[in-house]
Amino acid sequence: MIDIDSHFVLPDDAVERFNHDGFIRLRSVLSPATIQYYGEEITRLTQTLSTQTLPLEKRSTYDQAFLQVMNLWESSPRVLEFVLSKRLGRIAAELLGVRGVRLYHDQSLYKEPAGGITPAHADQYYWPLASDRTVTAWIPLQAVPLPMGPLGFFAGSQREQFGRELAISDESEQVISRAMQERGFPFIEAPFEIGDLSLHMGWTFHRAGANDTGQGRSVMTIIYMDQDMRLTAPRNDMQRNDWATWCPGAVPGQVIQTARNPLIYTQ
Repeated sequence: MIDIDSHFVLPDDAVERFNHDGFIRLRSVLSPATIQYYGEEITRLTQTLSTQTLPLEKRSTYDQAFLQVMNLWESSPRVLEFVLSKRLGRIAAELLGVRGVRLYHDQSLYKEPAGGITPAHADQYYWPLASDRTVTAWIPLQAVPLPMGPLGFFAGSQREQFGRELAISDESEQVISRAMQERGFPFIEAPFEIGDLSLHMGWTFHRAGANDTGQGRSVMTIIYMDQDMRLTAPRNDMQRNDWATWCPGAVPGQVIQTARNPLIYTQ
């Protein structure tokens, strides 16, 4: 059965665990039929629209991590349905403790066979957003065993200030991974079954291993923000680019509610 809008009941301790750890993994949120129906379209578009032409061995560490295409919702009515899923949007709002969520942007991530690691980083380095009420849903479009490079998290690291100035890179992988270990943030990594997904805060440090299998690892991510999120003055060039790309026309100090930031769920 294909279902993206019905209410998913969170476990009783889900919000507490999310706030404590900065992430949560949820089991069987989406049915296998739902994953297949939307996943086929997302994977097809990612491979079709990707502009990457270099062979793996000639790419940077970042570009070896995955093929990526953003805002697929603007390229396909089927993907639009998925990104605007009220089932997923309500989960995001309940975990964040806000009355509703808007889309910041979506991003498909296809880790090719033999694709490299995803270096340690925190997403919110890139976002000109006024608060930490953001969450990324990481939605595998097939089962992801450990050799395929599932996403892993440094539990509790959303409160750590060190490393927030680092973009994803070889340096961030080395510096952040070492700092997280020294500061006692355990790295949590586990396989995903079909229909499982994870959600993590914008400042939660995370990474993924290489894909050591012969099958591509196809993932869809949806970045949600508080529906009342305000734009803040950008603090780096990446944030200036994000402002122009994902929040065009938004004004610093005011709520972000552009045509590219539709309201997904509200109470």
